[in-house]
Amino acid sequence: MRSGEAVRLDRGDVDLTSGVILVRNTKFRKDRLVPVHPTTQAALRRYARERDDVFPTPKGEAFFLSSRGCRLSAAGLQANFAKARKLAGFDEGKPLRPHDLRHRFAVTRLALWHQQRADVQALLPLLATYLGHASYSDTAYYLTGSSDLLAIAAERAFLDGGAA
Repeated sequence: MRSGEAVRLDRGDVDLTSGVILVRNTKFRKDRLVPVHPTTQAALRRYARERDDVFPTPKGEAFFLSSRGCRLSAAGLQANFAKARKLAGFDEGKPLRPHDLRHRFAVTRLALWHQQRADVQALLPLLATYLGHASYSDTAYYLTGSSDLLAIAAERAFLDGGAA
């Protein structure tokens, strides 16, 4: 998800039973459903329990809250992400931004598909939809400059006879 999508989430948008998040009015003014991994679902459940313990009477419908019990702002997300990044020991070198996680997800997914010898071309529309992209060129932005992904693709091409 994009940072702005996360801070705009309302409680009704996060289905903790089925593990699906409804992202409303995305960057391209569309809605989309985002399935979440069971570990993410469990983390969101823990967060919701703790949030509701601290703020039993919500001031609004926001899913993610600030320390004052109001909707988390974009600046608040950035500040809290920086704290989490430091706690996790990710402050070495170039600071990791929330948006970098989208890039990492896309590249990792493509690398896994290549390693599984999947039909990556056929699966690209799924990745684009999951990321909320209006076109494949938007998804291609995430794939440029990844030496690991290029190496995997080149090796696969060689093994498939493309470079023989």
